[in-house]
Amino acid sequence: MNTTQPNTVNGVDVNALTTTVKAIQAEPAIAGFRFRATNRAIEGGLNRSEIGCFYGARQEQRTERAPFVLENDEPPVLLSKDQAPNPVEYVIHGLLGCMTTTTLYKAAAHGIEIESMRSEVEGDLDLQGMLGLDPDVRPGYQEIRARLIVKTKGDRETVRGFHRSSPVFDTLARPVPIKVEVVFED
Repeated sequence: MNTTQPNTVNGVDVNALTTTVKAIQAEPAIAGFRFRATNRAIEGGLNRSEIGCFYGARQEQRTERAPFVLENDEPPVLLSKDQAPNPVEYVIHGLLGCMTTTTLYKAAAHGIEIESMRSEVEGDLDLQGMLGLDPDVRPGYQEIRARLIVKTKGDRETVRGFHRSSPVFDTLARPVPIKVEVVFED
């Protein structure tokens, strides 16, 4: 009987994390992932996305469960019924969630215990860009400001930069190509 306890730091099984890192180092193709979602308009600003299977570690993952269902809407000031967060709110939620997860995982890999962590974010949008009223105003966020509030006895300077490895932080901080195909149904 194996009585070895997992080495857990910040809720992360460090032994499993180390095994994963070594597997990727030995076979880099394991690191390739492809995430997918579908979306359907419901009414006005309300639409619904489904996120099910994804490809990772050279195989389909999450195949035995129902997809996650997420709704997007807009508040009344943006002409809808405020039945769910709007897409730009999901963007900043994704940013905070990914930076938090990345920081906790990287701290665990370094043996640094995080006693507590919370975060805050706000971002500025100008509707003139989305509405095409001013060509000098971009339709997306002009600036996003986030704060990670971390309590640790570990090396603060080491922890300070962990969020930069977050895939969502990287996606937002550096332009990424987006290819869109518009297909019309008969």
